[in-house]
Amino acid sequence: MKKTQLNIKEEAARCLLCENAPCSRACGKADVARAIRAVRFGNEAIARQWLDGCDDNDLERAEQACIHYDRPVRIREIVDQLPEATRADLPSLAIDFCGIPCENPFFLASSSICTNYEMVARAFDAGWAGVFYKTICMDDINEVSPRFDVLHREGDKGDFNALRNMEQLSENPAEVDFDILHRLKQNYPNKIVVASIMGSTEEQWIELAKMAEAAGVDAVELNFSCPQMRLTGMGSDVGQDPELVTFYTAYVKHAVSIPVIPKMTPNITLMSNPAMGAYFAGADAISAINTIKSVTMDERAEVSGQWTVSGLSGRAVKPIALRFILEMAKNPVMNNLKLSGIGGIETWRDALEFIQLGCSNLQVCTAVMQYGYRIIDDLKLGLQHYMASRGITKLSTLVGEQLPHFVTPNDLDRDTVVFPIFDSEKCIGCGRCYISCMDGGHQAIAFGDDRKPHLVGTKCVGCHLCRLVCPTGAIGVSKRVPKRKNK
Repeated sequence: MKKTQLNIKEEAARCLLCENAPCSRACGKADVARAIRAVRFGNEAIARQWLDGCDDNDLERAEQACIHYDRPVRIREIVDQLPEATRADLPSLAIDFCGIPCENPFFLASSSICTNYEMVARAFDAGWAGVFYKTICMDDINEVSPRFDVLHREGDKGDFNALRNMEQLSENPAEVDFDILHRLKQNYPNKIVVASIMGSTEEQWIELAKMAEAAGVDAVELNFSCPQMRLTGMGSDVGQDPELVTFYTAYVKHAVSIPVIPKMTPNITLMSNPAMGAYFAGADAISAINTIKSVTMDERAEVSGQWTVSGLSGRAVKPIALRFILEMAKNPVMNNLKLSGIGGIETWRDALEFIQLGCSNLQVCTAVMQYGYRIIDDLKLGLQHYMASRGITKLSTLVGEQLPHFVTPNDLDRDTVVFPIFDSEKCIGCGRCYISCMDGGHQAIAFGDDRKPHLVGTKCVGCHLCRLVCPTGAIGVSKRVPKRKNK
């Protein structure tokens, strides 16, 4: 049987992303781990730049030093398939958000990844442009243990599709957190510091907002969306009530002069309703989304034999987050409202999708929890190289550019079809396409003794389930053609 070409993205995904990576230390001449990480996070086109001066012997030593639970990552085969590194004059990622100049759109989202001075300082040093600091309140916060659970394929360890968390707000006294924010702004004047706050009464919202402004922060985020508060009238209870969103936003807007950014809950049918309440109350921007109320039942995540409903985040929620961003961006009433996108951003391509739907600011949390602050390198580089490839010099050019291409289902083209095309060189004869088409599609694939799929054109409707289940990428697409007329 012929040897199939290595899928470098799948192989790079096996990399454990080690701290002080042994592969790079063994190579000595290049940063092999950095190159593999670039492939992992969608920058395979530029990965070779971290391999200058590295020969096959160096790569062999790196591969032998690879830490893994079954076999080393096939570093040499990955490198063999990398394109020559592209060199380009990289554009700036600077962008304005609520009148605040930002060096790039990437901020830490309000969460456990930014709970003290040292953490945020390290993120700033790594290249993050700003922080939405973990939500500050006036209540005593007493967290549970354990507080996280994940969704992943059976057998996968260390990598997950979604994270469920039962964490609430900052456990620090409010005065301590505002002092941290003040010191961050003093020591990093060019970074953007946003205080996320949550009150339970009009007076608390106003007092916290004034404390934030006095600390010198650039803006204040109103957390109307935390899904796991112990008390009613807080968190997502507020975000589901457009009147409360309007009132609390208005209270804060009248109390401070810095930008005010309400954070919306996805645990609602139409986000535009509370978002419009915030807009009419004078909000400068909207953050969306917070985590999605969910249930997992892994015995390792129980708290003294009990479970609860809590928030889901990570790459699995990205399509839901994009749906809410689209809903607000397409709302003609709020077409000049700035948007900060949150939800499943892990690679620069994820970031690009939020930007193209109207976001001029991006918040990241779960990906940092998995991979660390270092992902900012690939987020920035990937976006810059994409801009360079299109000749775009200003990031703002990309903001909302895909909005005109989103229509209602009734407006979609229903008169043409795109058929699948099978690449016999890539096909390994597994028959997955045949199984899915027979049992979940339109029985439009034949699979015989040659172990090759053959399209039954009279039955194919162009649904492309076959292409989506193919493990080797052996199924492509035809040109769009008119549908056959029914006799």
